[in-house]
Amino acid sequence: MNIGDTLPPLEIPVSRTLIVAGAIASRDYQDVHHDAVLAREKGSPDIFMNILTTNGLVGRYITDHLGPRAVLRKVAIRLGAPNYPGDTMTLTGTVTALDGNTAEIRVVGANGIGHHVTGTVTVTLGATAADPGTLATPEGTA
Repeated sequence: MNIGDTLPPLEIPVSRTLIVAGAIASRDYQDVHHDAVLAREKGSPDIFMNILTTNGLVGRYITDHLGPRAVLRKVAIRLGAPNYPGDTMTLTGTVTALDGNTAEIRVVGANGIGHHVTGTVTVTLGATAADPGTLATPEGTA
């Protein structure tokens, strides 16, 4: 892996089921994530994906590409254009920094109306849960 390398894109169809299931799984019961009528009453054309679902998809994108020994250290994202049902979000990534076995990857998730998510993911490569110093704890590392 080198700075400037790109990850292959991942296309994720944004279905109504994905949006609702992600909201329920993350205990986000805001009506804009499951009730189209109430979402429209609040000014949205339809239900839309919540940030926790997006965060999980970004993490999946990185770990699916880097493998089971990759450990997410930090995911810092911002939302932009909403993900509505019927659209497709395409995730792309570029390696922006390397420090030993730690990489920083710039991630963009675009849909038909713009960038849904932008941010960076810091990941340790080749780590396992049994390796010393690879588990994050509130005090730092285990």
